[in-house]
Formats: sequence, C-alpha cells, structure tokens
Amino acid sequence: MRKETLWEARRKQDPGHSRWYIQRFETLRAEGADLDGEARLVDAMLPRGARILDAGCGTGRVGGELARRGHRVSGVDADPELIEAARTDHPGVDWRVGDLAELEAPAAGDAADLLVCAGNVMTFLAPGTSAEVLHRFHAQLVPGGRAVIGFGTDRGYAPDVFDAEARAAGFTIDQLFSSWELHPFPGDTGFLVAVLGRPRAT
Repeated sequence: MRKETLWEARRKQDPGHSRWYIQRFETLRAEGADLDGEARLVDAMLPRGARILDAGCGTGRVGGELARRGHRVSGVDADPELIEAARTDHPGVDWRVGDLAELEAPAAGDAADLLVCAGNVMTFLAPGTSAEVLHRFHAQLVPGGRAVIGFGTDRGYAPDVFDAEARAAGFTIDQLFSSWELHPFPGDTGFLVAVLGRPRAT
C-alpha cells in the first residue's frame, strides 16, 4: 500500500499550500532573486545535451532552467498542482506526476546521465521510504552517472543516515558540500549537497 508523503499530508492540512509555494517562487523571481544556483551547478557537471531527471521537480524551477541550457530533461513530482505549473512555465519538457518511491526503471536508452533532487524533497518523502527512493534513484542512472541531492540537515533526515542509505543503494559518496555554491561540509548552513556516483561495471 502506498504511503502518504509528508508533502501530501501538509497539503491535506492546508489545501492552499501548493498555491502558496508556487506564488512564493513567482514573487522571488519578480524581485530579482537568484533561483538558478542548483541548475548552474548541475550544468557545469555535464556536457551539453545530457539526459537529466529532476526528481521532485515541483514547479520545474531547476529542470526548466536546465532544459533552457540545452539538456534533455524530464521531471517527476507527486503534486499535480506543481506539475501543472511546471507544464505551464516550461512547455516542451516531460513533466510527470509520480511518487519517487515508485519510480520505474527506465527503458533501454532512457537512463539519465544525472539525477538532481533539490528543494528539501528528501525530507518530504513518506516516512520510512528514503532508502527505497535512493535505490530507485540509483536505477535511473547510466553506469558512471551521478545524483546530486540537497536538503536541510535539521529536517529529520540526518546526514549519517543518508550516507548509510546511499551506500546501501549502491552509490559512492563522491563529494559533500554545505551549499549549492560548494562551501565545505560540514559548514554553518545547516544544509547538505551530496554528489553521489553510480559506479561503472568492472
């Protein structure tokens, strides 16, 4: 039986939460805030035209910018309202409604070169599903592919638990930072950006 995510539970308590989230970033962009830091980092890690999966894509803020920069992007999120906003703001990208704990393995030739999971998505999963989600992230990638995952370390998902679950899923822990601007981890930001690798077959 599928478990309710913490994001879905919040929406149930506050039906206007998704609209608030959409409006929040619309306001920040209108005010000139820099909202593309995650996309700049990911873009620098890949050749042009790479295949990227935006896991927990929300309104498409990260994936949409990466598509604009010439990458082949798809995105998945459990919130239909956020997916509708992504489709409106970033047409031409494959945005899909789906649970990250139920991601199906990609068809032959469709595996991603890189998976990005930004915006505290890992802390809004259904309780007890983070290990399964990381296993499914691993399955989305080509051998030699990478996952870049960022979340606040004060939101109930401890970095040491994440480390153990990522390794158990088959990832290597390639780099750890405390911001999308690559400050060292641990730092004083209360944030973790992890670059994980899917090893090539030997």
